[in-house]
Amino acid sequence: MNKLSVLFILIATGLFAQKTELTLESSVLRQREYYGESLYDLQWISNTDKFSYLTIEGVFVEDLKGNKKTISVTDLNSDLAEDEKLNRLPYPLNWVGNNDFIFTNNGVLYKYNITNGSATKELTFNKLAENIDYISNGTRLAYTVDNNLFIADKKGDVAVTNDDSELNIVNGQVVHRNEFGISKGTYWSPKGDVLAYYRKDESMVTDYPLVNIMERTAKLTAIKYPMAGMESHHVKVILFNVDTKKKVEVVTGEPKEQYLTNIAWGPDQKYIYIAILNRDQNHVKLNKYSVADGSFVKTLLEETNDTYVQPLYKMEFIPGRKNEFLWRSEKGGFDHFYRYNTDGKLLNKVSDGNWEVDELVGFNGNNVFFTATDNQSLDRVIYKSSIKNNKSTKLSKVSGVHSAKLSASGKYILDSWNNLTTPNTVDLLKSTNGKKIKQVFKSKNTIANVDFGEIELGVITSADGVTKLNTRTIYPEDFNPNKKYPALVYLYNGPSAQLITNSWLAGTSTWLLYLANQGYIVFTVDGRGSDNRGVKFEHVIHKNLGVNEMKDQLKGVEYLKSLKYIDANRLAIHGWSYGGFMTANLMTSYPDVFTTGVAGGPVVDWQWYEIMYGERYMDTPEMNPEGYENSSLLPKVKNLKGKLLMIHGAIDPIVVLQHSMRFIKQSVDDGIQVDYFVYPQHEHGVGGKDRLHLIKKMTDYIIINNQ
Repeated sequence: MNKLSVLFILIATGLFAQKTELTLESSVLRQREYYGESLYDLQWISNTDKFSYLTIEGVFVEDLKGNKKTISVTDLNSDLAEDEKLNRLPYPLNWVGNNDFIFTNNGVLYKYNITNGSATKELTFNKLAENIDYISNGTRLAYTVDNNLFIADKKGDVAVTNDDSELNIVNGQVVHRNEFGISKGTYWSPKGDVLAYYRKDESMVTDYPLVNIMERTAKLTAIKYPMAGMESHHVKVILFNVDTKKKVEVVTGEPKEQYLTNIAWGPDQKYIYIAILNRDQNHVKLNKYSVADGSFVKTLLEETNDTYVQPLYKMEFIPGRKNEFLWRSEKGGFDHFYRYNTDGKLLNKVSDGNWEVDELVGFNGNNVFFTATDNQSLDRVIYKSSIKNNKSTKLSKVSGVHSAKLSASGKYILDSWNNLTTPNTVDLLKSTNGKKIKQVFKSKNTIANVDFGEIELGVITSADGVTKLNTRTIYPEDFNPNKKYPALVYLYNGPSAQLITNSWLAGTSTWLLYLANQGYIVFTVDGRGSDNRGVKFEHVIHKNLGVNEMKDQLKGVEYLKSLKYIDANRLAIHGWSYGGFMTANLMTSYPDVFTTGVAGGPVVDWQWYEIMYGERYMDTPEMNPEGYENSSLLPKVKNLKGKLLMIHGAIDPIVVLQHSMRFIKQSVDDGIQVDYFVYPQHEHGVGGKDRLHLIKKMTDYIIINNQ
């Protein structure tokens, strides 16, 4: 066959190949498929050079040569009693040896041996257990039932606490509303014989009513919701010795309204460490306490900031150096590692640059491995750095979003990555230099035959005239630069969030790809205040939420209007949560810019938001009355000109329904028409089958009203 014939076949294939239509239903209900195949729960197995992962087919165990062993749900169920059988694979896996992993189901803890393929019942516990937390060898676990804490091992169950629910005491669960990196309420000691746990007293916190309308007579459910400036809950850290049943309270001192964060055990178990943050959130102390009696030993380090300090990560002890640890801090302007000893002496900075540490991967001798931002934070790349200085070596060879797992030997890295043109891929690397040994996995291109439009990453200059902002533009599948298109600005632009990355589909949802195919340009900009760009970039919002963020979004609008294919008279805007706040704020602060807006779960006035998040960025209403007044949307409602749909979950415990209801009340008072929709029995987001209803409602509203 000659070259011309080959060329003709290629052209014909391109012209006549049938593409699958991206429907509204598939963009919502099948979104995960478009993001590609993945190896879930990828991890190295204990002290081996084998690794495991999950697929729909089962648990896979693989060695460096590619030899694989598969364990299916049927295999796991073979030794289980009928009422204890699994419906799906346990997730995540908890390896407790080179050949054993543990899992729980229906109040039973099993150990599965991959060599002989058998599951043995290790212990039983309450079937109502929540917040399960294992010790490292899996022979003991802590759990909660309601607000009390229990421990189970082969000797039986022990009730650690027995507080009456009416006392509003919560044990062994998350405190401070999941802020400050807190994701659980129990912390086992290295030997697994002492349990540190949070004890939260909410008796002084205001009750907030949520209404369950599914009962014949609607039922009131009260949650504890401390609003900015109000009294907050009080927290203690208690140490429980499993052998002696003795409790010791850690003496964290006064005032009672402070934040106890980032709990860490010392390797010798003599000391426990807690980062204490003041209520103003501008002064943190890393304190050392005696495990024997809970007494304060010393403050190892302190940090202050005129805006706020946000401790998110516990200290990490360096293996083989029991008196040395790494501490993450933004004190130099970007999030980096610092090496200290347990006397509180700063030894050296370990990482440095105008980029931020993302995740600690592990240690190997005198080196620490981690991922960090790159490419103006669009990328996450793997670094290796000497713990003795700040000389860091980038190991990633390909631009994209990388995550890494370091083997126990420290010789190998499992590098999971993707970028805008490459779906999920896993490579095996040498840890010394990042050289690729082999490809472990690569997802097929799940969008090759789907009618997606182009996704383009770009850069604009922020309102301050100097800062570069990342942008993402989604085009219709049949885009014609000679036509005029309406545009949707999709945004969040709040703290601790980044919408745009150099990843597969660039971090977007497939619904936005569907909307683009309906004849829209969908545009997003990560303005100042969003995450992973350093202190100066992120803290610009302090005490004046919405002000600088709106200025940057308007720079995005200015850019859009400069494009010849944009219809400047047909601009819509949408966001949820902080993005809902921004949507309603822009619609009422700059009423001539957007014709249509959809604001989901919006903050309307920050005085009704919770303490931990709200006071970090706004201080209290008493300390910052002008900032609260300027950021409130209520005085701006009268300015609204375009069509605005406000949506809220009826039992939202994060941005309570009061926000949007007060906005609607103000619109009635001001004679302004606003469209409003409430999703009964939904919280801050609308999930499950109801999400399709939500997405269709928003799509129809945007298209109908932005003509």
